[in-house]
Parts: sequence; C-alpha cells; structure tokens
Amino acid sequence: MIRPVLSEDDASDRIADNYEEVCVPRQVLVLNTTYEPLNVCSLRRALILLIKEKAEILESAGIKIHSERLTLPMPAVIRLVSHVRVPPGLRRRVSRRAVLARDGFRCQYCGSTRQLTLDHVIPVSRGGTSTWDNVVTSCSTCNVKKGASLPSEIGMAPKQRPRPPSLIELLVPEGYELPISWQRYLGLATA
Repeated sequence: MIRPVLSEDDASDRIADNYEEVCVPRQVLVLNTTYEPLNVCSLRRALILLIKEKAEILESAGIKIHSERLTLPMPAVIRLVSHVRVPPGLRRRVSRRAVLARDGFRCQYCGSTRQLTLDHVIPVSRGGTSTWDNVVTSCSTCNVKKGASLPSEIGMAPKQRPRPPSLIELLVPEGYELPISWQRYLGLATA
C-alpha cells in the first residue's frame, strides 16, 4: 500500500492520517521532452511512468510517497524521457465532455446548468456538421425549442461563438483548480 507523508521539511516525517489533510493531487501534468503539455494523467499512471523510468519529476507536491521498497516525491508535473510525436495540425475530436467544458457547463442559449445536451447550431438535417464551430452546449428545453431551425429563423443565437477548446479547457477537468506548479508549463506564469 502506498501512503503519503508530509514534506521532507517536516522533521517528524510522520505519515498523514488522511489524504485530504495533505492535499493529494489527483492529476499530474504530463509534458513531452520539449516541455510541451501533452496530457493530464492520474497520480497512479504518473507513478507507473516514474517507476518504469519513462518520465522524470519536474515539480512535486511537497509530499513523499512510500511503498514497501520505494520512496518517491509525489509528482505534480512530469516530463517524458522519450519524445512522443504529435502530428502537426492534430485536432482533437469533438466530444461531449470537451464541448461541455469549453462552454462552462452552461446552455449557450439561456445559461441554464440543468439537463445539458449538445446542439448543432446549423442542424445536421440542413447540412450542419459535428465540428467545433457548429456544436454548442444546450439545455434540453432550448434544444427542443430550436429543433431543426436555423438560429436566424427563430432568434436563438448562441451566447458565444462556437470554437475549438483551448489547451487548458482540454487538459484541466471542470471544477479542478489549476495548480500553481502547472502554470509556467501552460504559459500562464505571472511575473
């Protein structure tokens, strides 16, 4: 069993009784060898990459993780040892999770946060496609009201123009506060 302990600065090096007491990060930022953000993975996956020496720790959470035979700093940001080729112009597929995250989990017509679905701004029956610039978050009421109509026909335009999601919207799960240790790797560091 792996248990976190308080930071190495803590002279007692005591084992934490509760994960929440030490703010155990549930997600770890993964960078390519070029320091380009690739993904966010679970703590478990990051530890496996570190143990197999496929990644190195760039930022830790100030907590040590102990197993029967190993002690590691708890990673917050890791960098892969081998380069992962990302094809130029690679676009992420449109997915329900990514559209909802991009739109802040709010209906783009009325602002509701209940019974959310996806809506094609230009309906598929009228030649619309499932692309980032044509799919928005909609509550079921607005989706039924709009139906197969064009926004101009019934005066229902999305509050924001649909667009591909930003890197942060794709990497950081909704409701997850962006860790300070990630900011400089995502180009958000403040002076």
